[in-house]
Amino acid sequence: MKNTKRYIYLLLLSGLLGVGAACTKKSGGDDNGGGGIGPVTPPPVTPVKTDVNMWLTQADQTQLFKKQNTALLFSTSANGGSTTINVDTTQTYQTIDGFGFALTGGSAYVLNSLDDTHKTALLNELFATDSTHIGISYLRISIAASDMSSAPFSYDDVPGDVSLANFSLDKEKADLIPILQKIIAINPNIKILACPWSAPAWMKTNNSFTQGSLQAQYYGAYASYFVKYIQAMKANGITIDAITPQNEPLNAYNTPAMLWQSADEGNFIKNNLGPAFKAANITTKIICYDHNADHPEYATGILSDPATAAYVDGSAFHLYGGSVNAIGPVHTAYPNKNLYFTEQATFAGGKFGDDLAWHISNLIVGATRNWCRNVLEWNLASDPNYGPHTSGGCTTCQGAITVANSGSFTRNVSYYIIAHASKFVRPGAVRIASDQQNTLLNVAFKNTDGSKVLIVLNTSTSPQQFNIGFNSRFVSTTLAGGAVATYVW
Repeated sequence: MKNTKRYIYLLLLSGLLGVGAACTKKSGGDDNGGGGIGPVTPPPVTPVKTDVNMWLTQADQTQLFKKQNTALLFSTSANGGSTTINVDTTQTYQTIDGFGFALTGGSAYVLNSLDDTHKTALLNELFATDSTHIGISYLRISIAASDMSSAPFSYDDVPGDVSLANFSLDKEKADLIPILQKIIAINPNIKILACPWSAPAWMKTNNSFTQGSLQAQYYGAYASYFVKYIQAMKANGITIDAITPQNEPLNAYNTPAMLWQSADEGNFIKNNLGPAFKAANITTKIICYDHNADHPEYATGILSDPATAAYVDGSAFHLYGGSVNAIGPVHTAYPNKNLYFTEQATFAGGKFGDDLAWHISNLIVGATRNWCRNVLEWNLASDPNYGPHTSGGCTTCQGAITVANSGSFTRNVSYYIIAHASKFVRPGAVRIASDQQNTLLNVAFKNTDGSKVLIVLNTSTSPQQFNIGFNSRFVSTTLAGGAVATYVW
């Protein structure tokens, strides 16, 4: 599933960096870290008048999601000789559902291990939607264990229990459900996508949580398992907006994992899951595939059957294989079906600047320009050893947050990747047209309140001056090599 990262410091200047309480420097072993909570007195700053607000992260980490106190004023003339990125609100594309992370069982465990003061501060920093927080708006959770759980389990591990009399969410009541309930209290409108890494072992061809496939004789029972899950989560105050039937259905070697070919997943949706949802009056979306962009035919094969497609909202993709530009043609073939980007990890040992550039260019810019309604990074939080994880699960998957102990945490590179979009591009925004440039990769959005957002990455090693053009007026700005900025007006 994944590869290798961690270290940084983050100093929050009041009014300049909108990610919560002031922080002290915390250091880690790799170069993707951030900061923990502590008292810092910020120097006084007099804001300058500006038409465009700019938030900056630089590859050398000297600026980490910091609001710039720079006068960016529209004028009637562009800076001659500079590239211009024209933004056009009259050309609109997909609606945006949100940006966020996977809240794995392991993530919930380490977040819940924080003391109440730090836990409250961090959850507000991540999920609150006011001006001083990053406003994560979309989460992906696992149905039972993922590989970022301490051990494999399902919600009914009693062999042969086809009536699911022993179905229970009890194993989620220590950490995942309480953390989700706190998040929902902060942001009641957050969208949640859920998916399993495996069916219960006894339903599979090899009676194991890894490898094997779902036996056809248990398709009906497994559809009921999803229904019970959605109903049980709802009873705990948690609405599941969407599900995918299987995480990475072509990867049988994770722990847990389950192999599920396209035709079989399609048959399950058409003959079991879709009808079961309809019978139970469940409106949770069904999204197919949920794996790499190197096999878009998995999704199009399911969507090509009208009887199956009637139950399917769209398809979901990762990018551990293939090109992000393989996702857009699925929209071209099936324009009435939605696209989602649901997972990409950062890893232990990675370089901050390299990861920042790759993920901004491929996910924040690339996935949204290829019609995805959301962008989700992988694990929201982990411990300093990149756990908890199963034996056989990912040992190098880095959390956006590293929780060192009950009173200390650091922010890592994926935190900043998502923050550059989640804080400003709110659910209900639409992607709008902007001029794509060779070394100034960018994407633009318009929010429901009329505000415009332009996210720009300078992929060159040298500073670049450029213009932002809007309604025949222009702003001139400069980005250092490898830097990313979000412009809002």
